[in-house]
Amino acid sequence: MGIGDKIGNKAEELKGKAKEHLGAATDDQRLEAEGKADQAKAGIKQAGEHVKDAAKDVTGH
Repeated sequence: MGIGDKIGNKAEELKGKAKEHLGAATDDQRLEAEGKADQAKAGIKQAGEHVKDAAKDVTGH
């Protein structure tokens, strides 16, 4: 996983957390759901990058 990917995924996760908390604080269910979706998307991307890294370790490429 490249450092740029790691930073981007973490930024997306943090953006999602901020949206979720802001939505909860303002009783905006749409914003809260958007935040949760952003976090889930970032988590999926991070998992995919971990799989790529593991494959590189196994194959040596």
